[in-house]
Amino acid sequence: MRKIRVKVRPNAGESRLEEADGAWVARVRSPPVDGKANYELIGLVAKRFGLPRSRVTIRRGTAGRVKTVELAD
Repeated sequence: MRKIRVKVRPNAGESRLEEADGAWVARVRSPPVDGKANYELIGLVAKRFGLPRSRVTIRRGTAGRVKTVELAD
């Protein structure tokens, strides 16, 4: 089990997940409404780490911009 901290920036022009200086930043196209940005974030993280969506969970920060995401092996 691995945990990463991700800063999310919603309403971006394109969706992408980047690592810079040990910190993760996710730019998502979706707005932070009705969990749309969180749903897109889970998809980005799953794709980046080669995991199914069911193995990626937001453990902290579901309503904030900084989130703790858990990756199950």
